Amino acid sequence: MTQEKPRPTPNQPWENGWAPDTSRVPGTRRLWMAGTLALSVVAACVTAIIVTDRQTEDPVPVAKAPAPSPGSTYPGLLTFASPTASGTVPPDGKSGLSSAQPTTSADTPPVPAPDVKGSASAPASAAPGKPAASPSPSKSSAAPPKPDRSLLRSVESTNYAGRYWHVSDGTVRLDPVQGSESREDSTFSVVKGLSNSSCYSFKTHDNKYLRHRNFVLRADRNDGSSLFKQDATFCGGYSGYTGAAVLQSVNYPNHALRHKNFQLRLDPYGYNTTNREDFSFRVVAPLA
Repeated sequence: MTQEKPRPTPNQPWENGWAPDTSRVPGTRRLWMAGTLALSVVAACVTAIIVTDRQTEDPVPVAKAPAPSPGSTYPGLLTFASPTASGTVPPDGKSGLSSAQPTTSADTPPVPAPDVKGSASAPASAAPGKPAASPSPSKSSAAPPKPDRSLLRSVESTNYAGRYWHVSDGTVRLDPVQGSESREDSTFSVVKGLSNSSCYSFKTHDNKYLRHRNFVLRADRNDGSSLFKQDATFCGGYSGYTGAAVLQSVNYPNHALRHKNFQLRLDPYGYNTTNREDFSFRVVAPLA
């Protein structure tokens, strides 16, 4: 029968003189490694939070569109569709086809103002010896100044060539070119957006702006409200068609202008949109 030897007590050394090291707690090295890893994770999280906060406080400024110089194309939107090349610039006038008005030469002496007391300015019924009444100002003197021709443009449909934006009875339709009034109502000044200078607004010849109201494009007077400025501001985007752009609303970013039954309106626009060509327009040389 095998005789079992008694085990040495933990507190007594072995026969070769070795004794366990009781000065260090078992597993201390692993605890140090786990602690170091935890501190590294915390430091990385704190650094990421600080960097994110700094980027939120200091956003990248949006570049504003520079003011167009006379004779140059308007930046941004008009680069999608350059005006049609023509040998001459259409003359002033409603029809755009009439002869240009003659300009006065610099050597021509100025016409002297009429004498108030002279008979030329006095009415026929004025009594002799009395000063004539000053003539009432004419209506032509109160007429608004003519817009800068370098900003004038017309907007043509992509899938209906020869049809342009046309203000008719306060709304905007897609109509073919007709008479002189039709040409004038189909010509707009493309200016900086009323609510976003990086986008665009369209101004009519009678100082109205094209704005969407009840999702229908109309020509209204600017009432100075924030809502009107947003309704009258549109941003140009890529349409997928050569020389054409999509005009998206500022206050309805997922909506864009399109023609439907030849009526201009604001409809949803996205990846699943059908009839995408109805949303595409070309900004071309002015008709008037």
